[in-house]
Amino acid sequence: MSKPKSPTNQYQQEEDAFFVRRKPDPIPFSKFLYNSTEGTVLGRNATSWAKIGTFYMIFYCVLAALVAVCMWVFFQTLDPRTPKWQLDQSLIGTNPGLGFRPLPSEDNVESTLIWYKGTEEKNYKQWTDALDKFLEDYRTPGQISGRGQNIYNCDYTQQPPPRTVCDVDIKQYGPCTLENKYNYHKSAPCIFLKLNKIYGWIPEFFNESTQLPGNMPAELKDYIKTVEEKEKHTMNTVWVSCEGENSADIENVGAIKYYPRRGFPGYYYPYENSEGYLSPLVAVHFERPVRGIIINIECKAWARNIRHTNDRHERLGSVHFELLID
Repeated sequence: MSKPKSPTNQYQQEEDAFFVRRKPDPIPFSKFLYNSTEGTVLGRNATSWAKIGTFYMIFYCVLAALVAVCMWVFFQTLDPRTPKWQLDQSLIGTNPGLGFRPLPSEDNVESTLIWYKGTEEKNYKQWTDALDKFLEDYRTPGQISGRGQNIYNCDYTQQPPPRTVCDVDIKQYGPCTLENKYNYHKSAPCIFLKLNKIYGWIPEFFNESTQLPGNMPAELKDYIKTVEEKEKHTMNTVWVSCEGENSADIENVGAIKYYPRRGFPGYYYPYENSEGYLSPLVAVHFERPVRGIIINIECKAWARNIRHTNDRHERLGSVHFELLID
């Protein structure tokens, strides 16, 4: 005779059997993607998908509208020609740097060496081609937007009218012209200098020979005194000096001439991002540099508010390059 089951065990077994019988069969993945019987996609019918689509369409439209309004408000605070932060408040600051052209090739951007053989055109052509490209905008005014319609022939007695820019006539550069191959073929190359643009910066000129700084080269001081005697009205100039960095370099660099004048005329300043503006240039002609030796050269721009440092990495108000002609 078998032992009767306890009520607790019997109820437990009946409950387990009930849930086993109620366990649904797994749905195939293909039927989950699309169920033709119930008309659902991914487990949702057309009405459900329509509600979801409507919600997200409204959500992203509102989000896009908010972004558009924020951008519109942001651009209302900006002037396309006038930077918000200027001079001392800007990252650039108030001390312009000096740049030179031609530059070495892009695959050697850290180099400042201008090296070529004066007797081989294919060798110095890379430098004259680089100058051609750099001066192209100066040679063809129409290439710069607005350039040509608002050019004014400025001089020391005529400041440019509002919304005009001063002309930069590269025909006044003596031997430093395209037609003369910038004198590279004569082993007497021309290097072009430009002062970096700082919006609103106005130079404070050394326009009195009695107030020149002690560290200014003596040769430049003599030149300024001569200008003061003969052309005093041109004293409002950011003066430029180039010389060998060391005593050996000074001996090897030879005579230097500057075109069209020895500095950047004051009527080109302040820079205000006017349409068609081009920076003034100084062409430095090295007439007889010693060949076959590297010559270290430093050029400086001189104004009361241009500060120089001995740190060659900063190069405030100055520029360094080397010249080697084989």
